[in-house]
Amino acid sequence: MASSPNETDEKEPPKREGESPMRGLFRWNIAYVVVAVVGLFLLRDLWTRTQGPDVIPYSEFQAKLAEGKVEEVVISPDRIQGTLKGDDGAARRFTTVPVENDLAKQLGEKGVKFSAQPDSDVVPMLLSWVLPIALFVGVWMFLLRRMGSGGPGGGLMAIGKSKAKIFVETDVKVSFADVAGVDEAKNELQEIVAFLKDPTGYGRLGARMPKGVLLVGPPGTGKTLLARAVAGEASVPFFSISGSEFVEMFVGVGAARVRDLFEQARQKAPCIIFVDELDALGRARGASPMMGSHDEKEQTLNQLLVELDGFDATSRIVLIGATNRPEILDPALLRAGRFDRQVLVDRPDRIGRAQILRVHMKKVTMASEVSPEEVAALTPGFTGADLANLVNEAALAATRRTGALSVAMEDFTMAIERIVAGLEKKNRLINPKEREVVAYHEMGHAIVAAALPGADPVHKISIVPRGVGALGYTIQRPTDDRYLMTKEELENKISVLLGGRVAEHVVFEHLSTGASDDLSKATEIARSMVMRFGMMAELGHVSYDTEPQTFLTPGMPNMGRRNYSEETAREIDCAVRKIIEHAFLRARAIVERSRPVLEEGAKLLLAQETLDEKDLTPIFEKLEREPFSRRSLAMPGRASLPPPPPSASN
Repeated sequence: MASSPNETDEKEPPKREGESPMRGLFRWNIAYVVVAVVGLFLLRDLWTRTQGPDVIPYSEFQAKLAEGKVEEVVISPDRIQGTLKGDDGAARRFTTVPVENDLAKQLGEKGVKFSAQPDSDVVPMLLSWVLPIALFVGVWMFLLRRMGSGGPGGGLMAIGKSKAKIFVETDVKVSFADVAGVDEAKNELQEIVAFLKDPTGYGRLGARMPKGVLLVGPPGTGKTLLARAVAGEASVPFFSISGSEFVEMFVGVGAARVRDLFEQARQKAPCIIFVDELDALGRARGASPMMGSHDEKEQTLNQLLVELDGFDATSRIVLIGATNRPEILDPALLRAGRFDRQVLVDRPDRIGRAQILRVHMKKVTMASEVSPEEVAALTPGFTGADLANLVNEAALAATRRTGALSVAMEDFTMAIERIVAGLEKKNRLINPKEREVVAYHEMGHAIVAAALPGADPVHKISIVPRGVGALGYTIQRPTDDRYLMTKEELENKISVLLGGRVAEHVVFEHLSTGASDDLSKATEIARSMVMRFGMMAELGHVSYDTEPQTFLTPGMPNMGRRNYSEETAREIDCAVRKIIEHAFLRARAIVERSRPVLEEGAKLLLAQETLDEKDLTPIFEKLEREPFSRRSLAMPGRASLPPPPPSASN
């Protein structure tokens, strides 16, 4: 993305960014003085050579002295000056350089004409006076330039200047056509652009343009891309800056930069100001008393609040902020009249993922059988950045295939496995006994998932090691994006996670360390059912985990003060253990009655190492599936969950 200079008028001559006219005038005046001094010394030397006394050899001076024709002399350490009597009686001035040594006597006795070469006055003068002065002036100008530079490195003189980049319509090639999957957020920003272009039409009923729009959402959902699309669509100047660029080690610098930014914006109104990572600038004041205060950040935030109140809707300046940590922003920043709108840029649904994939698939050579809808069905929970990375990984996988002319569906499957389960490690050697345990473990996950009603269908099973410590994996593909889950469905997920440990226990009559990740996920779901969703009758319809969920750390446990007693904590632990034990017994019953199917599937998996849906369908047809029932361990309930990514059970 190329930035344009502050002045976009083509008729004005180009001007160095951050350079003041007085500094340029001072620099040229210094250059003129240096040239003038050097010229004066050169003219003096030329005049001395043309209009000064005659320069004669020292041998001629000795001869004239012997003849008595020297009237007077002035002796200096490096030359002799004086007056000679001419043959016509006229006196003439002379100068010579003395040669006082034995060689001069010998030359004089032999009648040889000799002289010494006088040193020039200009070179010593330049070396002793002009050169040091020139060096001093040069160093001084360099330091002034560095101190006053407004470039990427900044400087002391420009430390209070805003570092915002200014873009015009032709600088940014991204438009709203390149943004997909976030139609609601795009409509909000399209309205802002239209309001800037036609304020009279939009204000015909008395409505005013919102001062600020805050884009919030998980990382990778396209908040910055939306802002760039605004820059591409709007025909007004677009200021782009990060929140961290306001904060410096000197108190008051951030506030000065905020003032300078809004001053530039007022001069170029109508315009748009985009502040990325607003949380670096707008963190709540006094939110953590243990950490004390930060004068620089608080002054910067106070100045931003003042500037947001300082311009009205008629100035046609819109501030767009983006953050993935809205929970830590200062309440004064979020009140109406400052950031009037908060737009959620969430993970896309299935239709949105298909639209995003179409945008990125245009840039690569795709095979005809690749369907964006089919790939979107395999990627629930993926953000726009994840999907862009997926298309790139698929293109790289196709490039590695010998003779591949396009990106096929198998390349997307391989890319999804790499993103979800990790890099394939074919060179990791596993002894036959461990390999057999892993095969029964993964087949146990698959059989329990296929037997339980409403469980996500199994997409692929593999015993090829991937990632860090994963000796095998089972990938389930949700049929639809889920936003609500019943208590029975959550219990089914726990049973599927425990299916691998159950298969090991039934077949080999032992427990291994391979189920550590499964146990962690199952315990997390069970604890959420008890503490967040109120799904246990013994504890009632009470939420014991009130920690607000963030976009950066979803599901993070509450590390603060507990709002329940030790007796309640014991009941919570007992309820979690009860859910896990019930799910374990349920999975064990399925595995024991499906033992022949488990044996058949494990042997096939040992032979082929990887089984997909085509291989698994004939095996699952022999299973005795459980009937769908609304009865479960305790009272039914519903859980609001974000769309899960494709699960990979170790």
